[in-house]
Amino acid sequence: MLPWTALSLALSLRLALARSGAERGPPASAPQGDLLFLLDSSASVSHYEFSRVREFLGQLAAPLPLGPEALRASLVHVGSWPHTEFPFNQHSSGAAVQDAIRAATQRMGDTNTGLALAYAKEQLFAEEAGARPGVPKVLVWVTDGGSSDPMGPPMQELKDLGVTIFIVSTGRGNLLELSAAASAPAEKHLHFVDVDDLHIIAQELRGSILDAMQPQRLHASEVTSSGFRLAWPPLLTADSGYYVLELAPSAKPVTARRQQLPGNTTGWAWTGLDPDTDYDVALVPESNVRLVRPQHLRVRTLPEEAGPERIVISHARPRSLRVSWAPALGPAAALGYHVQFGPLRGGAAQRVEVPAGRNSTTLQGLAPGTAYLVTVTAAFRSGRERALSAKACTPDGEPVSRPPPPTRGPPSPEPAAETQVLPGGWGCWPSLTP
Repeated sequence: MLPWTALSLALSLRLALARSGAERGPPASAPQGDLLFLLDSSASVSHYEFSRVREFLGQLAAPLPLGPEALRASLVHVGSWPHTEFPFNQHSSGAAVQDAIRAATQRMGDTNTGLALAYAKEQLFAEEAGARPGVPKVLVWVTDGGSSDPMGPPMQELKDLGVTIFIVSTGRGNLLELSAAASAPAEKHLHFVDVDDLHIIAQELRGSILDAMQPQRLHASEVTSSGFRLAWPPLLTADSGYYVLELAPSAKPVTARRQQLPGNTTGWAWTGLDPDTDYDVALVPESNVRLVRPQHLRVRTLPEEAGPERIVISHARPRSLRVSWAPALGPAAALGYHVQFGPLRGGAAQRVEVPAGRNSTTLQGLAPGTAYLVTVTAAFRSGRERALSAKACTPDGEPVSRPPPPTRGPPSPEPAAETQVLPGGWGCWPSLTP
């Protein structure tokens, strides 16, 4: 009986171990994706700064799991014309990529970032450059903050294609512009750091890159107050099946929305959602060829981004006036504001930056007796903006000083010049001149 008892115990142990492994599920896969470093190599960067950034990128890449079936890396220079230092399929280890980055030389020339971004889009999706279809795409742009050409449209095209954008600025960039350029939320994808302190962010940035490249996993990006973008690896093909994508508020699962997508789809954007709300997402692959398990995700939209609600024009002088507005408050407070103003009848527009925490500014250098269009724009971490416009008028000529009339008691306060313009109101209200 002892041999049968031993055999029974062995079979029971194997069954228990198998059940335990099934409960744990398959081991986590290694990250997989294409990583493109966009390096500012123009003349606006000093040789010292370039060498420090080059060293930082090498240290950032060295520990990454690079290889033919894992991560692949490429380096593109920003200059007068974009230049590829090495394509995705040239190096197969972190050490080789680090050595190649250290060997890169500065290209000089203009800082045509927009041109380089358009070129980077082609490289990230070009198989001849070593890029692979259906894998996560990440771009890391290291810059001193300036650009000689527009970068907004090509950056948005990259994000629309599902590319995750990380930006490292060495401290001289425009916060509002770079926040709009980086993937949302900006606090995770945008870093401002001195060129001598780049090593401080290396570990955090490396971890964020790996998170963005986890394969076989449904994930969300570009989260805003009204929507988000979903991406997943290629689990099916156009011939092997299709996907059913389900979305429902966590508190109201009966109000689910469903979308059927072809089997070669690897992304979808949900819009028109409620702010500050948890949503449950299910990706259900339907196939008669093989069984593919559904994937689930919970995403919380950002709080509502409320822009300026009312503009007040006060202290109007022939050559200046004051602009105030009701600030954007709450969890989605604005990163800052910019006020743009110009004559209604034509002329150059000017722009004033106002930091967060302030809700007024004085516009100088105006022309007497002129109507101006004033636009106050709030910028948020998501990269979105909310604006409100109003009309303001400067009085004709300089005010005439007159002696105050005699009074027996203490002088009563004289009303300040004030013109209030409500949303949609385009008239300058009569105001008192102090």
